[in-house]
Amino acid sequence: MKYVCLTIISLLLLQIANAQLQEQYSSDQHFASWYNKAERSYHFKGNKQDDFIQWRKLAKKQLKQRLGLLLLESSLPKYRPAAKLQSIEYLQDFQRQHWVVWTEPTVPLPVIVLVPKTANQRLPLVVTPHGHGRSTVDYAGIYTDSVQREYVESTDRNIAVQAVREGYIAIVPTTRGFGATRASVDIPRDKPFSCRIQLMHDLLIGRTPIGDRVWDISRVLDWALQEFSIDTAKIAITGNSAGGTTSLFAAAVDERIKVAAPSAYFTIFTESIGTIEHCDCNYIPGILQDFECSDIAGLIAPRHVYMINGVEDEIYPIESARKAFQHLKQIYRAAGVEKNALLYEGQGGHRYYKEGIWPYLRTVFNRSRLP
Repeated sequence: MKYVCLTIISLLLLQIANAQLQEQYSSDQHFASWYNKAERSYHFKGNKQDDFIQWRKLAKKQLKQRLGLLLLESSLPKYRPAAKLQSIEYLQDFQRQHWVVWTEPTVPLPVIVLVPKTANQRLPLVVTPHGHGRSTVDYAGIYTDSVQREYVESTDRNIAVQAVREGYIAIVPTTRGFGATRASVDIPRDKPFSCRIQLMHDLLIGRTPIGDRVWDISRVLDWALQEFSIDTAKIAITGNSAGGTTSLFAAAVDERIKVAAPSAYFTIFTESIGTIEHCDCNYIPGILQDFECSDIAGLIAPRHVYMINGVEDEIYPIESARKAFQHLKQIYRAAGVEKNALLYEGQGGHRYYKEGIWPYLRTVFNRSRLP
């Protein structure tokens, strides 16, 4: 009788267990369950300035570890980039300079610099990292024909041109994995970018594409501050889509950047890139075990951050951006600078909104002191 009872109990337990199993695989449900289990060890939960200061010190180091930047720093200690001027174009209201900057000994990175024609004093600098597409030349106002010009200018994609016409020096660094920095196999095939190859090869050595691009921004800054007459208290970064990604992460790591305006990127990871098929370059191994996007943005505090999101952006939904922004405001409130974090909502989709950035940046740069 004892064994019969045990058998019945075992069968009942098995039936209960089977009832809890999912008969048909759903990747959405599978990963959602794991997203919920992710630790987010550096998710900011404090409300006082001391909480913020202690968190920022530890979280910044961990972010650099995840990005592969600590490896780069140890491998290339005190590295200073060489540079070579290739050509200068004298346009009506600005110069367009073409440079190559060696951000690593083996990485000659093409860089376009726009300088106001009347530059005779230290000027603010705006770095404008680009996203997918022919964005390097689009940002710098280089067009194949009138049709291309109309498209770029009507969709606010000539971001560096906008910046130089505001009176700023503007730099467009080639995003690593694009243009001349594509993988050797992709150049003859005229593939526009090599993000997947870059990610796979980076993973073998403990690096990431986002880390590579952040490193490039910092090394371009090293060079630019030596080459040009720049007001070091007035350095901003802004770019769209993948350029927004680089803008956010670079500002989180490099405190020389005083204002960050990432466009078409700020989000909740698990409600955007964690739910769709997106470019490989967006993914950082294990990032959810440490951070959500708002935590990374919070590392920019107490400096200014101005998120630009489209209300119809299907890649980075506005509701997710709004929720992430509430947490970001918590971080800035704890840092004692709540007014230094703003969210601009453009009335459209996944694009740049020039009306959302330049009036704001003008106001910030006109202040006598920046954090």
